[in-house]
Amino acid sequence: MRKVALALGWLLAFPVGAETAGSELIQDCEAVGAARPVCAFRNPEDLAPLPDGHSVVVSEYGRMAGDRAGALAVFDLRSDARLDLYRGGAPGERAEGWGDAACPGPPTAEFSPHGIDLAERPDGQLQLAVVQHGGRESIEFFALESDAGVWKATWRGCVVAPGYAWLNEVVLLPDGGVLTTHMRPRTASMQDLTESYEQQKPDGHVLEWQPGQGFSKLAGSDTAVPNGIEVSADGETVFLNASGVGEVWRLGRRTGEIEARASVKSTDNSTWAPDGRLLVASSRAETADYEICMKLESGSCPLAFAIVAVDPETLAVEEIYSNQGPPMGAGTVGLQVGDELLVGTFAGDRILRVALGEGSSGDRGE
Repeated sequence: MRKVALALGWLLAFPVGAETAGSELIQDCEAVGAARPVCAFRNPEDLAPLPDGHSVVVSEYGRMAGDRAGALAVFDLRSDARLDLYRGGAPGERAEGWGDAACPGPPTAEFSPHGIDLAERPDGQLQLAVVQHGGRESIEFFALESDAGVWKATWRGCVVAPGYAWLNEVVLLPDGGVLTTHMRPRTASMQDLTESYEQQKPDGHVLEWQPGQGFSKLAGSDTAVPNGIEVSADGETVFLNASGVGEVWRLGRRTGEIEARASVKSTDNSTWAPDGRLLVASSRAETADYEICMKLESGSCPLAFAIVAVDPETLAVEEIYSNQGPPMGAGTVGLQVGDELLVGTFAGDRILRVALGEGSSGDRGE
């Protein structure tokens, strides 16, 4: 039950009771070894690299219940600066083909982002897709452009999720569609979710949205609490983090066949590394006081985590960084930019910058 409680708090960011492991919130902002925190953010749950090589889009998570607003920001790696990118309530300009014609308009001030993905459209425009929970359960689309070196986001459209769905992560497809993970029914109770973990209950799946067609369930994707998702460059192969069963799946998008599986505990978000491998965030805590992390107002949650690399062909797994306690816990995403690993979190005021090749592989792991 302790591991189940941890997973509930980690993935849904709701206050849940768990046994206390004596962990305390991390309040200082000091480097530990090769890992240096940048304490300028609010719950930087997901990260996406911008093409200039020194800027990263940050999804500052609110809460899945949609009762706390968040924001999109840019992290400038040259200066460690956090720059505002988008907050709800800003005007937008609907663009043809960027979402559903029935989209009711730009997000309100309740805008609460979660998973994000960034890709280049066929016309060369940068498109950002954002799962968000505030005011409506939806995927929002933004055009990103650099004006004299300053990144700007313009809302271009949205797709509202089916009424039963509770979304987590999103990935843009090269054919103009998106895939998104539906973690569990919105009507499910906490007991239902507990049973999803204990019994590995397959009550979540992947949804595919296509322009003019709407949403459909991706064949073969039924699993317990699906979380992170990525696709191959041609969009034909899906890499799904089946968090409730502790696996990463390679799934044929057209066939629905699970081609291979890797064992990775309590998976969260995934990103592509420069060497072609997937970087997958993994919870490594067994017991923790999640309630203290949910009530966090400053500092960082201390929960143990790891970032692992998964080979997309063999699904061989290699741990590249792990940590428990300072300088940051509860890692939800690992993104490699140059010779650094950036790590975000669902509960904390910081992004971790880890210098790779300087004892960062498992130096603080279990």
